[in-house]
Amino acid sequence: MNVHIDRTAPAVVELSTTVRAPLARLWELHTDIAAWPAWLPDVTAAETDGRPLAVGSVFRWHTHGLDITSTVLELVPGRRIVWGGPAHGIEGVHVWTFEETDGGEVTVRTEESWSGAPVDAEPEALGQALRQSLESWLTTLRSTAESR
Repeated sequence: MNVHIDRTAPAVVELSTTVRAPLARLWELHTDIAAWPAWLPDVTAAETDGRPLAVGSVFRWHTHGLDITSTVLELVPGRRIVWGGPAHGIEGVHVWTFEETDGGEVTVRTEESWSGAPVDAEPEALGQALRQSLESWLTTLRSTAESR
């Protein structure tokens, strides 16, 4: 099953970066949700139920003044994780994919869509906020993985 973002949503952002680090390191860093606040400055709190991530896992996190509850919608270990859920009237779907290149690097892609009344009211502002947040996340993920 491939879960996708809502490409018709008022806010859609798709970005990618290349990381010079082992895929296993990147995957572990990215999917250890409880540890996000230790390396992602925009995330001030994150908690899981302590069990391994699986489809249906729920986690809670705080970023940019928002308390978010996300549910894992798809999980292909080492390759793809999708989560989504409502937060303050915004319905988000977030897809992350990880692909090793021939040169031993990893291409990390992130796609996210936001819909709902707040986004309908301010699509440009919220779309830009989403873009800045994801750019920061990718940059921090890359620098953290490459420095470990």
